[in-house]
Amino acid sequence: MALGLFRVCLVVVTAIINHPLLFPRENATVPENEEEIILKMQAHHEKLQLEQLRLEEEVARLVAEKEALERVEEEGQQQNESRTAWDLWSTLCMILFLVIEVWRQDHQDGLSPECLGGDEDELPGLDGAPLRGLTLPNKATLDHFYEHCIRAATADAARTREFVEGFVDDLLEALRSLCNRDTDMEVEDFIGVESMYENWQVDKPLLCHLFVPFIPPEPYHFHPELWCSSPSAPLDLHLQGYGQIKVVRADEDTLGCICGKTKLGEDMLCLLHGKNNLVQPSSEVEDPLCAKGSPYLNTMQVMKWFQTALTRAWHRIAHKYEFDLAFGQLDTPGSLKIKFRSGKFMPFNLIPVIQCDDSDLYFVSHLPRELSGETPVSSTDWLLSFAVYERHFLRTTSKALPEGACHLSCLQIASFLLSKQSRLTGPSGLGNYHLKTALLHLLLSRRAADWKAGQLSARLHELLRFLEKSLLEKKLHHFFIGNRKVPETMGLPEAVRRAEPLNLFRPFVLQRSLYRQTVDSFYELLKNAPALISEYSLHMPSDHASLPPKAVIS
Repeated sequence: MALGLFRVCLVVVTAIINHPLLFPRENATVPENEEEIILKMQAHHEKLQLEQLRLEEEVARLVAEKEALERVEEEGQQQNESRTAWDLWSTLCMILFLVIEVWRQDHQDGLSPECLGGDEDELPGLDGAPLRGLTLPNKATLDHFYEHCIRAATADAARTREFVEGFVDDLLEALRSLCNRDTDMEVEDFIGVESMYENWQVDKPLLCHLFVPFIPPEPYHFHPELWCSSPSAPLDLHLQGYGQIKVVRADEDTLGCICGKTKLGEDMLCLLHGKNNLVQPSSEVEDPLCAKGSPYLNTMQVMKWFQTALTRAWHRIAHKYEFDLAFGQLDTPGSLKIKFRSGKFMPFNLIPVIQCDDSDLYFVSHLPRELSGETPVSSTDWLLSFAVYERHFLRTTSKALPEGACHLSCLQIASFLLSKQSRLTGPSGLGNYHLKTALLHLLLSRRAADWKAGQLSARLHELLRFLEKSLLEKKLHHFFIGNRKVPETMGLPEAVRRAEPLNLFRPFVLQRSLYRQTVDSFYELLKNAPALISEYSLHMPSDHASLPPKAVIS
């Protein structure tokens, strides 16, 4: 303790002794060096300040670069996160869209006008806003128009059918008498189809369409091949409405032709080979009537054969008649025209067809042409016709409808309006077959009681509304192809029932100009319909009031 106090006292004493105030200015050299030291210290201080500024700037630069790198990294991360989120949302939206589309298709298939039963309110798309520009006349005006305009125009339909059928019977019998049954095609009895035999023909002159089936001589037969049932179905869905016809032997041997082994009659053509290109033993066929190097029938050569046969048949019986017979349209093999001495004429169509197995489906010859921008149809592709099925469906349906049902009247009025509109603005992509297809869909969806005579205006309005909806969606499905709601009692081939639905409005998807023209023409038709109906109702004579009741399909 004492030692500690001593040390403290010693330190205090030493400090007092060495304090500058106690002994001032002992060292005379201090004032001389003080300014120099101060200057050096100031210079050093300035140098330190500059260094400090440099270091601060360097630190600031490094901090800025670090912040920039962090920002870039954050932005990149955000972009990656947003891109990932966007990809995720895009995928989810696509999946959602596909689910909605599948649901919509299923919903439409289940509740569309193609389904059985149901009221008008159950038909999607047909219970919305009224047709743009359409205001049908009242019931009295519409009934007066139908009775005195359309029924009067078709009053001679029965007599026309009777006259044409009698003449065609005689013509085909003459054709058979000229053919060699061992070497030539065998022509069967005709079948009446289309509007004249479905009782809704409107346009004049009245036109009969008659199918003339033919078969090859033994031992050959036709083997039809449907595109819709082929394992190598075409990508173009419109070809589902076509098929090919193969000529095969009954014993499935070589496809050689017997025309080289027998003598054909003068001016008669073998369906497989040209007159100057008969098959010779061990010789190559140079100009077959089938496709070159193929056993499939060529529609062009079938036309030539049929026209040649009809010409020879007419020359055989021409002396019995007091009129002339001439070919009409060049693109239709059996387009004929009876020319009377009075100057009047009566057209009709004899169409060579080939039956598809044992069904009522027929292959119709045609000229190969491009279908509204689609893939050109080959000359070996034959058009499928459901005309016999359509006639049978209308006949069967009519028996279940009330007496005097308005379904054919509705179709006739729509066909009349379309015909008049075509004359005003020119033809469009909408035809009578589209009108009939729409009616068939409605007949399958409506109850029988909905087609009473008093509901003509409502059903006509509904038919036009169905067409408007189909045009806006660019989708009108073929009534038979791919439509499994068609009753099985129709006897439709299973391959046709299970095929993909065929869209009759597919050309509108490919050709915008055609679609625009058709839509404009359709809305112009709706605009002109009331005026046309009223105008024709006022100027038609009233001497047809005692016409017989409307014909009913039997």
